[in-house]
Amino acid sequence: MARILIVGCGYVGTPLGQRLAEQGHEVFGLRREVSGLPPEIHPIAGDVTVLDGFRRLPADMEFIFYMAAAKVRDRDTYRNVYLDGLGRLLQVLGDEGQSPQRIFFTSSTSVYGQSRGEWVDEASPTHPPSFPGTIMVTTESVLQASRFPSTVVRLGGIYGPGRMGFVAGLREGRRFPQPPCPYYTNRIHRDDAAGALAHLLSLESPAPTYLGVDGDPADRAEVLEWVADRLAVKVLTESVEESARGLGHRCRNDRLCQSGYRFQHPTFREGYGALIDAGE
Repeated sequence: MARILIVGCGYVGTPLGQRLAEQGHEVFGLRREVSGLPPEIHPIAGDVTVLDGFRRLPADMEFIFYMAAAKVRDRDTYRNVYLDGLGRLLQVLGDEGQSPQRIFFTSSTSVYGQSRGEWVDEASPTHPPSFPGTIMVTTESVLQASRFPSTVVRLGGIYGPGRMGFVAGLREGRRFPQPPCPYYTNRIHRDDAAGALAHLLSLESPAPTYLGVDGDPADRAEVLEWVADRLAVKVLTESVEESARGLGHRCRNDRLCQSGYRFQHPTFREGYGALIDAGE
């Protein structure tokens, strides 16, 4: 079994760490506040935004997941957490002479700029239209140019317990903007995000890049209507002009599925349905 470090052991990293610990791995979780970590994850108090935040790394890490998340959506924060944060980790690994077998980085589907409803996959061009995607794709490049074997997982919008999104808004009677054209959205349930990462760790030679999304990049209005029907409420909308983002894009998860991963929640229907049935 392996010694594994999860940097940014939070909403997805914690259930990932629990899965890996159950498989017999020795798991360490680095985050600012460690009191909320479960006992099976060894806590490391650290901060990815400063170099000293990595100075307490345990030795002989075999696999590392870089899963830090920016709490504020601004350019400086994103750069500090993702691009510079990963750079600090790579520097410390080099300074300490550590040679992990692989580093996994959870990136984002925001790296894609396609906006006419196109299907995209791992080979599609990345032309991000905004700073989050630009910083993500640059961070991917830095990692893949390093001396460490690496795998990037571009996650869609993550939902799950405590992150209900549409459900809370529909229950509260919130009005949702309704453009005249479809707007395609890509998502993944938290448990599948953690499950997919654990699965990729188990592969002998994972690919350099995967899309971490479910199998139905549905029109946002379709998702709203389906969830509303399950909740027995009406969707309240307000008309808006066609989104400046266009129709969005639709991400394929073929590579992840072909690697052997089986989704617990293959579409939003299973995912949101399970949450609603559980009383979330």
